[in-house]
Amino acid sequence: MTSEHSTPLGRRDRKKRQTRAALATAALRLVAERGLDQVTVEEISEAADVSSRTFFNYFPTKDDALIGDTEADREVVLGALAAVPAHLPTLEALRRAFAEVVDEVQGNAELSLLRMRVVSQHPVLLARLISGNAVTERALVEAVAARTGCPATDAYPALVVAVAGAALRTAMIRWATCDGAGSLAVLLDEAFAAVAAGLPDPRTG
Repeated sequence: MTSEHSTPLGRRDRKKRQTRAALATAALRLVAERGLDQVTVEEISEAADVSSRTFFNYFPTKDDALIGDTEADREVVLGALAAVPAHLPTLEALRRAFAEVVDEVQGNAELSLLRMRVVSQHPVLLARLISGNAVTERALVEAVAARTGCPATDAYPALVVAVAGAALRTAMIRWATCDGAGSLAVLLDEAFAAVAAGLPDPRTG
């Protein structure tokens, strides 16, 4: 995953990224067609036109190829958050940090939507994804605590990260429900704007 803060990738790294993406795409398409237990690493590798040995150079297990690289996403978000000017409000800083991941999801809409569908249909994959997201949330709480000068045990870092995460998930669900139509970035902005406004009751106008 690249961002404005990243250095350009060399040819070798681009090739690695292409191979990783090909394996993930093959895994998701096969599982979407046949089901999780009916697809093997060998079949995924063949569909991606690589060897099984190459598969294991990129993913420890079949499940890892399906859920995406949560560790890489975590590093992108934390790096983006660190790059946001310190004077900006924390909620705005988190919105900008999440925008990095949102741009990547939107740029790979077909694959992203397929991943969301496959993961939601298989509890074991969903549990893995939730676990990875929990690690990211804890890291963000620590980053926000450092940014604001609050103790990590204070309510504010945990609460603002939880609220920001809910805004991100809401935007993602709305986007997926519409099969990727429209802009995920706009939906993210709408969700954060509603939170920043204090979630006014729509009946009050």
